[in-house]
Amino acid sequence: MQIERVDFSVPGDRMSGLYAADRADPGPGPRMSFRHFQVVIEHGWSDERSEAWVARRSGEIVGGYALIYPQSDNTHLAMIRLLTVHPDHRRGGVGGSLLRHAVDRARAEGRRVILAEAAVDRPGAQFAEAFGFSPAATEARRVLDLRTADWSGLELMRGDAVRHARDYSLERWAGPVSEEQLGDMPELMSGMNDEPLGDLDIEDQHWDPARIRAHDRMMAAAGLRAYTMVARHTSTGQPAGFTRIAVDAHEPDGWARQHDTAVLRPHRGRRLGLILKLANLAWFHACEPSVERVVTWNSTSNSHMLGINEKMGFQVLDLWNEWQLRI
Repeated sequence: MQIERVDFSVPGDRMSGLYAADRADPGPGPRMSFRHFQVVIEHGWSDERSEAWVARRSGEIVGGYALIYPQSDNTHLAMIRLLTVHPDHRRGGVGGSLLRHAVDRARAEGRRVILAEAAVDRPGAQFAEAFGFSPAATEARRVLDLRTADWSGLELMRGDAVRHARDYSLERWAGPVSEEQLGDMPELMSGMNDEPLGDLDIEDQHWDPARIRAHDRMMAAAGLRAYTMVARHTSTGQPAGFTRIAVDAHEPDGWARQHDTAVLRPHRGRRLGLILKLANLAWFHACEPSVERVVTWNSTSNSHMLGINEKMGFQVLDLWNEWQLRI
C-alpha cells in the first residue's frame, strides 16, 4: 500500500478517488456534492491551510484523510476533516496506517493536539478510542422535516416570542455578506465562542472582515447559497444576533444545513435566538420550496439551543463525539 499526497495545484488530482471512497459509506443524513467536498478538503471554511493524502492498493485509491491547520487562531491544533476507508477495504490496516501518517504530519507541522469526530454508534468511535483519542465533547445531529412541519404552529410561536423583543428589528440577505453588514459580522461571529466545548482544547476564534470574506468565497466555491437573518437593537443600531441556513444551489438534494446561530450576551433573555431561527426558516422555505429537510448540529450541553430546536420540531438523527489526541 502506498500513501500519496493530493496535489491541490492539479485540478482533481486523486480527489475523485478520495470522494468515491467516502461516498461508498452510506451513512444517514445529507451528502456533499463533489464540488462541496473538494472545497472543504482543500480550504476548510475560511481558506485555512490544509493537506490531503490517499492510500492506494493495487493501483486503486481505497481511502485517505485530510488535515486542516488553523492559521488565525488555535495554531496548536490539527483537525482531521476526513479519514475514510472504502468499506470493501476495511479491517486490513488501511485506516491505522492513514491515522499514524496523519499524526506524524501533524507533529511535523508543530501541532500539539489533533481533533476528529465520529458518530458514537459507528466503527469510527471504536477506532478513535483504540488509537488513544479521548471523547472531549458530544454533539447531537437533528433534522427538521419541512414536509410535515407545523407551519401555523411555528408562526404562532414566533408571534408570541416577538412580544419579548419589540426593541429589535430583523434584517436579511441571501448570498455573501452585504457591504452594509460586513462591519457587524466579526462581532456577531464572535458570539459563537460562547458555545459549550466540553473538554476540547480550543481557543476563541477571531474574526475580521477579511476572514468573513474568505468564508463567503469558500461558500460560493462549494456551490452553497446562504440565507442570513440578523437582529439589530433598533434605538442603538447595535447588532444583537444572527442565524444562517445554507443550501446547495447547484446540486440540490432536498437537504439544507443550519449553520451558525448566536445571540450576543447583552441581548440575551429576549427570545432572539428563537425569533431569528423561526423567521429565517420561514423566509428560507418560501425561497427554496423544494428543500425537504434541514439538518443542524448542537452540543448536547447547549441546553438553550437544544430547547429552541426541540420547540421547532427538530428530531435527533444521531450523536457524535469530538475526539481529541495530544501528541
